Amino acid sequence: MHIRPMITGILSCIPGMKKLHYLLSKGKIGDASARASYSIWMRHLVMAERNGLLKGCPSIIAELGPGKTLGVGLAGLISGAEKYYGLDVVEYCSSSETLGLFDEIVELFKNRTDIPGESEYPNVKPRLESYKFPEHIFPNGALEKALDEKRIAKIRNAISLFSSNDMGEITGKKNSNNKMMPSRALRNKRGGGIISYYVPWHKIKIIEEMTVDMIYSQAVMEHVEDVSEAYKTMRLWLKPKGIISHQIDFKSHGTAAEWNGHWGYGDFLWKIIKGGKLYLINRAPHSKHISMIENEDLKIVCDILVKKTDGIQRHQLARKFKSLSDEDLHISGAFIQAIK
Repeated sequence: MHIRPMITGILSCIPGMKKLHYLLSKGKIGDASARASYSIWMRHLVMAERNGLLKGCPSIIAELGPGKTLGVGLAGLISGAEKYYGLDVVEYCSSSETLGLFDEIVELFKNRTDIPGESEYPNVKPRLESYKFPEHIFPNGALEKALDEKRIAKIRNAISLFSSNDMGEITGKKNSNNKMMPSRALRNKRGGGIISYYVPWHKIKIIEEMTVDMIYSQAVMEHVEDVSEAYKTMRLWLKPKGIISHQIDFKSHGTAAEWNGHWGYGDFLWKIIKGGKLYLINRAPHSKHISMIENEDLKIVCDILVKKTDGIQRHQLARKFKSLSDEDLHISGAFIQAIK
């Protein structure tokens, strides 16, 4: 039994500690550099093109768990996307860092920089057959059009608007001046019709149905509380032939000494470990994600697994996970792409 996560779970229930946990995690989550953001976006894009899901850059993109800088979404906009939705559970985004990161990513595209690979980011998945800049994804001057000075200036201006906009959804009560006050239930930052950032994102109506070309995430789906509802929402948002692209991490995220030790806890111990934390991990194994995706009539075209042979063994599983397949027990990660 791993004592430390139990202690932190108990402490997180103490008044004030929940906010402290949020403030501490805010400085760590999604603090991606320009090169890391560029690498992650290009991997999703390259794999989608390789799997016959996309030709060129998708127009409307949405990201689950964009973290602190929105860097991956900025890379998507720079490469040709026209609209970006950043969707998070709590407000981690630091607007002050976004513009500088944007300029750095622009330079990476202008220089047709090779995709930072395993030597620089050994833990980033999926891995690619080649990390050379994918010229074939940008035929007939598509990248030059995407990098047009007026277009880049428009995106940059949208980021500036986004950075100065700190409004919530206007559904609250009126103030003394008879103006609607922002609702605390949903915060929404907008950037000139190009960038929208929603916290929390668990409302289907925040994005119009059948309008999104690509929904992606990087090590986020393991944190989503209601995974089934999340995939249902994605299906509703996607256009016909729209795609999802998710790198999922099934490891214990520090809740156990072993990488798969989180499947060794019963519900009571897990409730203690979770405590009052804003989110943790959902413990859904690979097969559960596959089942829920297929239940939404999304056709899986790519399922690249990462496996480990160490960790806890079958006899150490909690009762609720005794039926876990031998394969699920050893899958530590997966890159999944599916089409509507």
